[in-house]
Amino acid sequence: MDLHVWLTFFAASWAISLSPGAGAVAAMSSGLTHGFRRGYWTTAGLILGIWTQVLLVGVGLGALVATSTTLFAVIKWAGVAYLVYLGVQQWRAPARALVAEDDGVKGGASARRRDLVLRGWMVNTINPKGTVFLLAVVPQFLSLSQPLAPQYGVIALTLGFTDLVVMGGYTALAAKVLGALTDLRKIRLMNRVFGGLFVGAGLLLASVKRA
Repeated sequence: MDLHVWLTFFAASWAISLSPGAGAVAAMSSGLTHGFRRGYWTTAGLILGIWTQVLLVGVGLGALVATSTTLFAVIKWAGVAYLVYLGVQQWRAPARALVAEDDGVKGGASARRRDLVLRGWMVNTINPKGTVFLLAVVPQFLSLSQPLAPQYGVIALTLGFTDLVVMGGYTALAAKVLGALTDLRKIRLMNRVFGGLFVGAGLLLASVKRA
């Protein structure tokens, strides 16, 4: 990939990462609930989800998802169901002030981290909207006269870097500003706001059509 092409994509990737969506909601929700250090593991999952989407597009499965009515519908409604499930979980989460979690519990902390990574991965992977979007955007930056695999690798790493920064920012913002709340009524309200945002993201995904 030529430098000027990559610079253009690099600029576009910031707009992609900054655009509000389920990933941003997931990052802020984790920051609110777990604090920055623990919540940042959700961002790792979100990046893995992006890389999964790029891989699907790169090997041609993305086109199959976008053109197959049945496969598109299955993935879309699985994504809708998962986002609504996250919304209900967040809505019903107990109101409690953010405190440092005990990392000394043998096995417990790593299991929770795995859960956060898996949650982030699911949010970005079970989302055919992302597949369709990448199918529309990525080909504009590819040079068919050059090997495609290294170009897809550069695209994946670039998207991963911008998400690492942007979603980390969302996580830190929620952890610092919202996590400072001590009024349990306000914490309960914030849980319900984020729960509603997850459900809203699911409803938006339900309206996505095949390209």
